[in-house]
Amino acid sequence: MSTHSCQGTDSVIKPLDTIPEDKKVRVQRTQSSFDPFEKPNSQVKRVHSENNACINAKSSSAGKESPKLRRHSSPSSPTSPRFGKADSYEKLEKLGEGSYATVYKGKSKVNGKLVALKVIRLQEEEGTPFTAIREASLLKGLKHANIVLLHDIIHTKETLTLVFEYVHTDLCQYMDKHPGGLHPHNVKLFLFQLLRGLSYIHQRYILHRDLKPQNLLISDTGELKLADFGLARAKSVPSHTYSNEVVTLWYRPPDVLLGSTDYSTCLDMWGVGCIFIEMIQGVAAFPGMKDIQDQLERIFLVLGTPSEDTWPGVNSLPHFKADRFTVYSAKKLRQAWNKLGYVDHAEELAFRFLQCFPKNRLSAQAALNHEYFGSLPPRLWELQDMSSIFTVPNVKLQTESGDSIKVCARRNSHGKASSGSKH
Repeated sequence: MSTHSCQGTDSVIKPLDTIPEDKKVRVQRTQSSFDPFEKPNSQVKRVHSENNACINAKSSSAGKESPKLRRHSSPSSPTSPRFGKADSYEKLEKLGEGSYATVYKGKSKVNGKLVALKVIRLQEEEGTPFTAIREASLLKGLKHANIVLLHDIIHTKETLTLVFEYVHTDLCQYMDKHPGGLHPHNVKLFLFQLLRGLSYIHQRYILHRDLKPQNLLISDTGELKLADFGLARAKSVPSHTYSNEVVTLWYRPPDVLLGSTDYSTCLDMWGVGCIFIEMIQGVAAFPGMKDIQDQLERIFLVLGTPSEDTWPGVNSLPHFKADRFTVYSAKKLRQAWNKLGYVDHAEELAFRFLQCFPKNRLSAQAALNHEYFGSLPPRLWELQDMSSIFTVPNVKLQTESGDSIKVCARRNSHGKASSGSKH
């Protein structure tokens, strides 16, 4: 993988993609979280990002679990709780429900730990939802401190249950509790963890494709974890094309908005830039309120309307017609988001992410070596994949007064986990 920009990634992609091609999923971005198992007009109660998720399937009598989907060996006693068994988990409370899945907070009877249970209902005539197969297939091979851990998979005739580690809240809720932007030090730690997780999956030729604050879980110690891989894909050969109906509208890059289906890890890096600005400024970078045209206009207003000179090949994209867009000149990012100017190197890093021409976007690995992170302890770059950044001495989240904190979770009126600490 290139360590300088996204440009180098396509040339090293291996033919790993054995997952069926995307169905067309229409994504309309609102403040609510997108559920890939949910029909477009479903009304859903949610708790932490629906990703946090998985559930206790019915009882083991509901059907025989598939041995192919078991993740762990079972204890020797035939009467003791076992991994891979529906009766190994106790449901504590419902966290959310969509058209195809229900999410519960639960507890493992094997080790007593809290888990998040996503129970996907299977319909005989339709089979297992393709997004569930994809999420399980990808997550079972990913072991990293900044990626939500899939503990177990339970397959019965009626349900597919994904059992995840329980994480208290998500970045969207955390930012809601800290309006006006997060503490600059905390932004740096959250962004570093996001880039760590992305670098790990990108080096394995996996694209997340749905980065947004709701899909970034925050633990009670401040660990950030990538979640909801329902739209993720293993990247195939460079000529392969993908659905352009991915990524929630506010975080969708202009190349995808314009109909491009030929993209690589650069797709995720645009979302990183949007989330980075939102953490610093306290508002979404490009909060489109109408449609794709409106979303593009908001992007071009800041970054400039593209042309063949600034974006080679833009005229060949399906939805780009030069006369459809007002011609704007590019502005300095701090003119749109003034708080970028208050933090050393933040504006330059955001600029490297928010490039309309996808191959100009900084890769996750290169971004980890950007000057913006120069004040962090060198040991952070030496950590093993499964080691948290908070195992390094003096790496802590901060309050405005400079005191270290924990991210305390509490329940809101919907039973939703939310951060109760100061930033």
